[in-house]
Order: sequence, then C-alpha cells, then structure tokens
Amino acid sequence: MRPNSVVLPVLLVTLGMVFTQTGASFAKMLFPLVGPAGATAMRLTLAALVLITVFRPWRQRLDGRQWRAVLLYGGAMGAMNLFFYAALEHIPLGIAVALEFTGPLAVALFGARKPLDFFWIGLAVAGFALLLPWGEASDHISPIGIVLALCAGACWAGYIIFGQRAGTGGGPHIAALGVGTAAVIALPFGLATAGTVLFDPALLPLGLAIALLSSAIPYALDMVALPHIPARLFGILMSGQPAFAALSGLVLLHETLAAPQIAGIAAIMAASIGATLTIARRSKPKIA
Repeated sequence: MRPNSVVLPVLLVTLGMVFTQTGASFAKMLFPLVGPAGATAMRLTLAALVLITVFRPWRQRLDGRQWRAVLLYGGAMGAMNLFFYAALEHIPLGIAVALEFTGPLAVALFGARKPLDFFWIGLAVAGFALLLPWGEASDHISPIGIVLALCAGACWAGYIIFGQRAGTGGGPHIAALGVGTAAVIALPFGLATAGTVLFDPALLPLGLAIALLSSAIPYALDMVALPHIPARLFGILMSGQPAFAALSGLVLLHETLAAPQIAGIAAIMAASIGATLTIARRSKPKIA
C-alpha cells in the first residue's frame, strides 16, 4: 500500500477521534442538568435512533447465537458508557480516557510471554501509577473516579471481545443493534437520576450533537476508513485517544493536568503503541 493511499483514511480516523472527545466534553457540560447517567442515556438513545434509521437492522435476520453475541456486545457498551461518564464527574477527561485505555491494552497483552510484552505492561503500570493521587498536585483526582474509569476499561475489554464475536459475518446493522441494546440498558439509569428532564426539548440540540459527535459520525468515518488502512496503523492511531481527550478537556472544559499526569498519559499511550506494533509483527505470516 502506497503511503499516499492512507493519508485520507488517517485523516478520517483522526477526525473521528477529535469528534469523539469533543462529544465527551459536551456531555460533561450536561452533567449539572441531567447527571452522568442522564447524559449517557441521552447520548446512547439518540445515537441508536440515528444508526437504526440509517442502517435499518430489521432487514437482517439473526440466529440465536448472533443475538446472544449482540446482547453481550450491547451490554458491555452500555456498562462502559455508564461507568465512563460517572468517572468524568470526578476526574478530568484526559485522565479518565487514559485509565479506560487499560482495558483494550489488557486485551492486547493477554497471554504475554516475551520480555518485550512485560516491558509494555510495566510501562502501562508506571503510567497508571503517575495518574494516582499521590501528592498535592493530584488533589482534584478522586479515587472514586479512578475506580469508575478502570471499571469502564474492563467493560471496554468486554466490548472488544464481544464486539468481535458479534461482528463476525455481520455489518453496520450489528453496530446499530448493539447501540440500541446499550441505550435500553442506560435509559433506566438516566430516568432514575434525571427523570422527565431527559425529554426537555431545550436539551435536544445538545443531546443530538453529543450523539452525533461521540457515536454516529466517528462510526461512519471509521466505516469509510477501515477498509483502506492497515489494522496496525489503526491501532496506533487509536492510541492517541488520551491525548485528544486531554486537549479537549483543556480547551472546552478548562481542565489542566500536572506534569506527572501528562507523563502518565504519555506512558500509557506509548505502551499501547508498542503493544500494537509488537502484536502486528507476530501476526505477519512467515514466508517459507
């Protein structure tokens, strides 16, 4: 593949990450009105309506095995979003995304055997340690937020595993059904905390913007880009999510991070990139 042929896909994936973290920042702005669970419910419900309208999953037939996979995929997605938005109430966006990233990193390094694997694990653990509230510079980092973000990371790991099973032989309709399932899970929590405020027409424009930025648009951009970009490069690009989150938190939410926290985010990103490169090299077929 020529370098020029991946420029546009790389730009699309990068733009999708910018949209995702911008949407998360906007969602945090909704917290004073509907709370984290309410913001989660609005995002997933509106995103599900958009995706179901566009991809019309009712035209596809799924067997029992596929439905079980979709339900597990959607359940992991719903729990991941509920935990993540709950974490945002207690810690800055950049730190929450970095901690959540330990989930996919754990999946990537599962069954580590080689010394280099353990180096990436050690680097990720060091980054995690730098994000913990050790000193005065971390007074605004709540232990509750850290636990919630790690729970979101565990759910993200499940989302990856179940998403691979659900997506085998599937298509965009699987994502629409998964988001719909996640919305069904999140909606009761949103109603319990925000009540009928969720249906306030004045909140609809912001809620729709969050749904489009965080889910619908990034998913559409990835759908266009993924067929034209190597999996290794996509994994490396996704490792930049914590940096985009920290930048979005700074610009839109005025969340500043101390030097150790920035170093911790960088360490987790480096571990993710390193693990992606290592796994990609092992997965290449050997030429006889």
